[in-house]
Amino acid sequence: MPRAELIAVLAILAVPFGCADRVSDPVPSPVDYPAVVAPDGSVIEVEVADEPMRRARGLMYRSFLPEDRGMIFIFPKPGAETFWMKNTLIPLDMIWLDEDLEVVWIERDVPPCEADPCPSYGSESVVSKFVLELAAGGAQRYGIVKGSVLQLRNIDPSIAR
Repeated sequence: MPRAELIAVLAILAVPFGCADRVSDPVPSPVDYPAVVAPDGSVIEVEVADEPMRRARGLMYRSFLPEDRGMIFIFPKPGAETFWMKNTLIPLDMIWLDEDLEVVWIERDVPPCEADPCPSYGSESVVSKFVLELAAGGAQRYGIVKGSVLQLRNIDPSIAR
């Protein structure tokens, strides 16, 4: 086969393969991301902390958390979960939810820890399965109060280990 024909055949074959990556790798839609839906209908994109190491690290060492983002901690079974702010650099709202995703406790504008040992937040008398952390002011911004019911989107509540 002459060189010009070979180059033409290779160019024709390369076009579908070169374009295939762009066509088959769609940009994920925001509705595909794990999220919590607030009482006002706002969708908060969240990172999921569903295993011990991820729950222990939480939002440590972050210098910024956008207003529309957060982290949801999922525990294997309901219990009295308390949190602290060791190595957490930004103030947070912490929202405890029971198995039905009803808000059972809120700690607002929890400051970064500056003392050792760090204080604990939550209530040992409140049983929860989930804790949602948002940038300080998030609970008020989204209308989240004790008794509110939130929704999970693209999160399996039974994934905790």
